Amino acid sequence: MSKAVVLLSGGLDSATCLAIADSKGYDEIHTMSFDYGQRHKAELLAAEKLSEAYGVAAHKVVRLSIGEFGGSALTDTNTAVPSADEGAGGIPVTYVPARNTVFLSIALGYAEVINAQDIYVGVNAVDYSGYPDCRPEFISAFETMANLATKAGVQGNGFNIVAPLQSLTKAEIIRQGSALGLDYAMTVSCYQADAQGRACGTCDSCHLRQLGFEQAGVEDPTNYF
Repeated sequence: MSKAVVLLSGGLDSATCLAIADSKGYDEIHTMSFDYGQRHKAELLAAEKLSEAYGVAAHKVVRLSIGEFGGSALTDTNTAVPSADEGAGGIPVTYVPARNTVFLSIALGYAEVINAQDIYVGVNAVDYSGYPDCRPEFISAFETMANLATKAGVQGNGFNIVAPLQSLTKAEIIRQGSALGLDYAMTVSCYQADAQGRACGTCDSCHLRQLGFEQAGVEDPTNYF
């Protein structure tokens, strides 16, 4: 039985990954989201709705306490989320230390338990915010580690870290998701969305999303406050 684990934040990129995985004909798709102390829970609600819409075998919400460390505007309410212009240049304050490393590690453990070999993650290194754990080098290194550090990997039933959006522009991602029938109105990308999932329209994530829809020639379904 073919199985895949999809890291699903509820945002545009991870939802596109879910749509891509769904198109591959897996016998089972399992989605995994993380409640890690982020500013809002709107994205978690979006991930739940997306999982229901795609009829996944299971949707797991893992609760972590990495937000207690601080060090990011996404987990520390005393640190303001910068606008797209303010965050330009260098690694922005919205970077969450080691987030993708932690998320992929937990997904790896779950994948080994359920005998899934493919783990999907929506990282992108073209139209993105400059996070170091979104680069191809990181994904390649993690896959190597995964196959060295697990029973399944040692026994020859190794893992593939699938990052189908890695080299795509945001417009290309949106076109691909739209072609697969993904309803982007269900997704939440904003760093500081309100309880209803409405977006601010000024943060870096909103800027990249807006520009992506514009360049893709697709109507932006985002609900802004």
